[in-house]
Amino acid sequence: MAWLELRVVTTKQYAEAIGDFLNEEGALAITLRDGKDQPILEPGVGETPLWQDVDVVALFDASADLEPVREQLYTQFDNLQVKIDPLEDQDWTATWREHFEPMLFADRLWVHADWHEVNVSESQVKMLLNPGLAFGTGTHPTTAMCLNWLAANLKTGSDVIDFGCGSGILAIAALKLGASHVRCVDIDPQALDAMHYNAEQNELNLSCYQAVLPDQLETQAADVLVANILANPLIHLAPKFASLVKSKGMLVLSGILVEQVERVQKAYLNDFDIVKLEQKDEWVCLVAERKAY
Repeated sequence: MAWLELRVVTTKQYAEAIGDFLNEEGALAITLRDGKDQPILEPGVGETPLWQDVDVVALFDASADLEPVREQLYTQFDNLQVKIDPLEDQDWTATWREHFEPMLFADRLWVHADWHEVNVSESQVKMLLNPGLAFGTGTHPTTAMCLNWLAANLKTGSDVIDFGCGSGILAIAALKLGASHVRCVDIDPQALDAMHYNAEQNELNLSCYQAVLPDQLETQAADVLVANILANPLIHLAPKFASLVKSKGMLVLSGILVEQVERVQKAYLNDFDIVKLEQKDEWVCLVAERKAY
């Protein structure tokens, strides 16, 4: 079966409205993509992408008349470009899947989609995570650094908190790597739904994790707290995180731009010893140990 692909080159100001318009015009699928490879955090469940330049890509049946749709786009929105191309079914499938290759972290943890077969060694584990339409085509550096740390350092039987869990990738990775229990926290209820769904896909029992809003989080300290969010929330949450990590426990913070590292470190120095700063592209992951108390 053949399709038509309509691509709109626009900005974040109009991306959501254009997506809604194309949906109303009968689009079968809509993908939001980074228009200029801008390094930002991948959007969470239900969020609008934060890229400055956005490509809105819509899939239509080959019989659709898209010229009136093109004209309406130019009438309703400013500063955009619209391109319409035929697309064969096998091309669409290949385009959709070719970017989601299995990924290996610290030679121990495989992350893969359900259309891939992954053979693991006795020392390796694997987790299933299918990407959503709006999540881009790869693991963001901030996520990758957290996954690498977990795969290389997490001790079997650890109690873990994943603060800002999103899809649950870090929480599920921790459980696959031997954590005894993970508390998943997010301000977005849709993220908690995504965590439950992905945990079920990985055949994880509800007894080994909780997925809650911040005000529902149990307050006992954990062996490890990982938070892949943004610098300003990390700074604001420093006292809370200090209370949630056991004496000599580990803290893994990501979502920090290089120029923000000094401010984040300063917020944590009273209660934590900085163990490691890892940089990937423009992003930094901070690893710290809770001071003895």
